[in-house]
Amino acid sequence: MLDKIKRFFNSMDPLFWVFIGILIVERVLNGTEDLGEAIISRILMLPGIVIGISLHEAGHAYTSYWLGDPTPKAQGRLSLNPLRHIDPMGFLFLLIAGFGWGRPVEINPVFYKSKRRDEFIVSIAGVTVNLVVAIIFSFIAKGIAATYQSGASDAIYYLYMICVYVVYMNILLMVFNLIPCPPLDGWGIVTQLFNLKKYDWWLPVYRRGSLILMVIIIFGLTGRIISPIVSALMNILM
Repeated sequence: MLDKIKRFFNSMDPLFWVFIGILIVERVLNGTEDLGEAIISRILMLPGIVIGISLHEAGHAYTSYWLGDPTPKAQGRLSLNPLRHIDPMGFLFLLIAGFGWGRPVEINPVFYKSKRRDEFIVSIAGVTVNLVVAIIFSFIAKGIAATYQSGASDAIYYLYMICVYVVYMNILLMVFNLIPCPPLDGWGIVTQLFNLKKYDWWLPVYRRGSLILMVIIIFGLTGRIISPIVSALMNILM
């Protein structure tokens, strides 16, 4: 087990650790929670993170498979098992920075009947699943709140907060993944909507997508983009 952990840390690009360091420092300097509150909130977030990432990636996998692509099944991605879908880096980002991603599902569009249409459907499947999950858990949270009485056990309160965090994390994953920057789903969506692959600049941008995404995260552009949208959707659902 220790060897597996060592191999994981050694396999990470040094740039990743620099990036994580920057995010941790930023959180420490600008965070408003005390340490105890931060630990409790992160614990309560875990079910939402696991559910959100797992169902998001499973949505991509099952949709591609239903459209005729055997690749997700061959790679063991037709599963709700979180271990099949969680990306360690994306998981850490969700805990530390408030946004993240899962392990991308590989697809082979050659099996699709209508390549552009079906790639669009697969791209939008993950965020659609996140929205559906958020709506379902918002009703569960409201049901708990409606029956909650003062003096009830702390377990009921924590159950309510877990449901709220499931709503929040799924909305967060949905909005973050809709940013039109590779490797996020938003890039695949706009690519198919506007047939961007016909342009010479598409491939160079796609290949440098992860670096571009890191830059806009470091400079806080993602927060400025997604925070108002997430807040508005939370107000609607909760």
